[in-house]
Amino acid sequence: MEDTEQLALFEAKIASGQKIEPKDWMPEAYRKQLIRMMSQHAHSEIVGMLPEGNWITRAPNLRRKAILLAKVQDEAGHGLYLYSAAETLGIDRSELLAQLHSGKAKYSSIFNYPTLTWADIGAIGWLVDGAAIMNQTALARGSYGPYSRAMVRICKEESFHNRQGYEIMMHLAQGTPEQKDMAQDALNRWWWPSIMMLGPSDDKSPNTEQLMKWKVKIESNDEIRERFIDRTVPQAEFIGLKIPDEAMKYNQETGHYEHGPINWDEFFEVIKGNGPCNAQRLKDRINADKNGFWVREAAIAYAAKQAKEKLAS
Repeated sequence: MEDTEQLALFEAKIASGQKIEPKDWMPEAYRKQLIRMMSQHAHSEIVGMLPEGNWITRAPNLRRKAILLAKVQDEAGHGLYLYSAAETLGIDRSELLAQLHSGKAKYSSIFNYPTLTWADIGAIGWLVDGAAIMNQTALARGSYGPYSRAMVRICKEESFHNRQGYEIMMHLAQGTPEQKDMAQDALNRWWWPSIMMLGPSDDKSPNTEQLMKWKVKIESNDEIRERFIDRTVPQAEFIGLKIPDEAMKYNQETGHYEHGPINWDEFFEVIKGNGPCNAQRLKDRINADKNGFWVREAAIAYAAKQAKEKLAS
């Protein structure tokens, strides 16, 4: 059993709004939940590079190519921040990556869908990164210091990604009929996966209640999803696109949009590894890890050589 006095101090610190830092005492369950959350988040960032990286060589012009390159590089940086934050809890990133490659650790369901056209890059920036911002701004107020501080910088960069995606969709929606159709098709395919990526509804989520008690999460999945929908529906209407949900309507009394039923069976199937691109995404990550092994070995050897020479001098 946890030491009752230490547990009381831990809970009082969280209740007062203070951050829990790596050297502070924490319940083992708190530590394990944080490792699970941060590793899933980090894995999602580096797997999320794959569907967009697929379009770097096919971007329609040099400006779009440069922006997409910068965005994919940002995602790699986000993974680095998050793996580093997870390591403050006493776990090595090599172990976290081994869990990803073995299928033991999960990543966001959204990155198991294909990017079929250039409009998909716009939809990812607008919808996927838009939903991520909603979730991550809440995480930036969370109770674990290294995680919440990582979120501050990540959210600033995600705001750029979100703007980039919406700009692509706006230009396509204002272009030729074929371009507008391409934008609408991308919205149709990415809308439901985007609102599912915010996590299962509160009555289906096994971790939300405890995470909110510890203030790792400040808002529930359904609350964040509601904010995302309320912000995104008017954006779609502004550029002349239609949300692919016939049940979508604005409720004057509540001040929120009501949406149709979410296909949670699809969500859980993708999480289990049965999505359209699950196998290919994981294979690509494993190959990247193997192909980059010599680079990591060379960097470690060089650092050791430099340290030895410094000691000798």
